[in-house]
Amino acid sequence: MTQEELDALMSGDIDDLESLEDDDISDASVDEDAGFEDSDEKDNGEDLSSSNDEKPLGYSPETAHHWPLPATNENKMVHQLDDVTKESEEKASEIFDIIEGISNNLLEEEKRAEAVIEVLESNIELFKTLSSKFPDVEAFKVQLEKNNSALSSTNEALETLQSSGNAIMDVMDIMQYQDIHRQKIERVINVMRALSNYMNSLFEGKIDDEKRVSSAQHIVGDTHNELASNEDIEALLAQFGS
Repeated sequence: MTQEELDALMSGDIDDLESLEDDDISDASVDEDAGFEDSDEKDNGEDLSSSNDEKPLGYSPETAHHWPLPATNENKMVHQLDDVTKESEEKASEIFDIIEGISNNLLEEEKRAEAVIEVLESNIELFKTLSSKFPDVEAFKVQLEKNNSALSSTNEALETLQSSGNAIMDVMDIMQYQDIHRQKIERVINVMRALSNYMNSLFEGKIDDEKRVSSAQHIVGDTHNELASNEDIEALLAQFGS
């Protein structure tokens, strides 16, 4: 039933509701038959497209970033931020564990290098004494040179280990900013949640949604031509009858 037919019924121009329903049913049957014919023509020649694939007006791959994403768990902002803070904290903890292990290994290598340096310095003193007392023995001079060269290389390796340890400490200091970033994200989350709670409180009503009167489907001035259901008509007549 259209809005015009409903108005005519209320004004008394139409007396027989059943005959009107029969006319509506016959019109619906004609439309249904026409729809079947159109579907047959599409099946025979044209490619069928589902209404679910229809895109909003103005939607295109170039403008897709302007359209909001569906409210799924993957797209909810607070969900994503919570995942970011959780995953970043876990990864940062793993990185700190790896860095700590490397730092401990460097400290152990430094201790070994220092022990080797002590041995080389002792050998150098010994071969210096032997070379001075036995200048004709060429082996003492050769061993003195070899120990001096090994001492120089070991000192360079120790400096490299120490500089690497300092670099590791710098990395750990820089990683502290990750915790600051996490705190900033958590602060954003708290603000968003506070705004959400405020908006929910602001739009809160005294009546539950289940107890509210349903919204009118047809209002004076509407340009659409939607049909009113029999339940709507009976409810409307019941209101007038009371």
